[in-house]
Amino acid sequence: MAELKVTLCGIEMDNPIIPASGCFGYGYEFAELYDINCLGTFSFKGTTKDPRFGNPTPRIAECTAGMINAVGLQNPGVEKVISEELPKLKKCFHKPVMANVSGFSVEDYAYTCEKLDQEEQVGWLEVNVSCPNVHGGGMSFGTQPEAAAEVTRAVKAVTKKPIIIKLSPNVSDIVSIAKACEEAGADGISLINTLLGMRIDLRKKAPVIANKMGGFSGSAIFPVAVRMVYQVAHAVKIPVVGMGGVTTAEDVLELMMAGATAVEVGAANLVNPYASRDIVADLPRVMEKYGIKSLSEIIGIA
Repeated sequence: MAELKVTLCGIEMDNPIIPASGCFGYGYEFAELYDINCLGTFSFKGTTKDPRFGNPTPRIAECTAGMINAVGLQNPGVEKVISEELPKLKKCFHKPVMANVSGFSVEDYAYTCEKLDQEEQVGWLEVNVSCPNVHGGGMSFGTQPEAAAEVTRAVKAVTKKPIIIKLSPNVSDIVSIAKACEEAGADGISLINTLLGMRIDLRKKAPVIANKMGGFSGSAIFPVAVRMVYQVAHAVKIPVVGMGGVTTAEDVLELMMAGATAVEVGAANLVNPYASRDIVADLPRVMEKYGIKSLSEIIGIA
């Protein structure tokens, strides 16, 4: 019988599948479609200290083998996430959830992480230092080792739960940034966030989204994800959560062989709301096809 269980930063998961932040809301929306407890966990919508309306529309556009988005971290702010979103989530999801946190200053990150760290439902804090869509400094934290390490140290000082730093692929040396986060106390690294992309509408003679540029995601970026996960996983001693263009159970095995302990599924959920559920269900078949008895045994085997 196929063994799907993995352990991420000391917390055992029934399987390694994690719907990615921004692609699964706060969970209860998808719980109307299927029992989301079949998932390993999920990373809920990026949360900031204060409420954010987000960027002007249009802010999502399809493109070849993917999509471009510049949503701008629309969310109700950490206080309402705790008072309104988490209680609704608790009714339909009975496992530790991954809280995704963004900020525009080190103080923002520390404040939001400290608040969410106190919530029983939160198992991990995924700290996003890599969002390329927001004006105001969000990008810069993830592009310099020193800045990423500063955020890591600040959130570690006010939390007890595992801190997973989410990195941007829009850098020349992702390994140095990952190592800086590890040295600053990170318990894990997740990557990759979206690549920076742009498309132009030929009829309108203008960019397809109001923000002009945005995060490019979807199956087209998968080879970049495999390469970066492999590089980082072989450079650090802490667990890596891989993501970027994952659409099939085969993709999950590939990222795990590259070094990922768990795998996030992003844009695929927006194309097919059952994508994550279907990948979980298909894992035993694909494992049998390739002679794999336990997922934990293939991590970093490539």
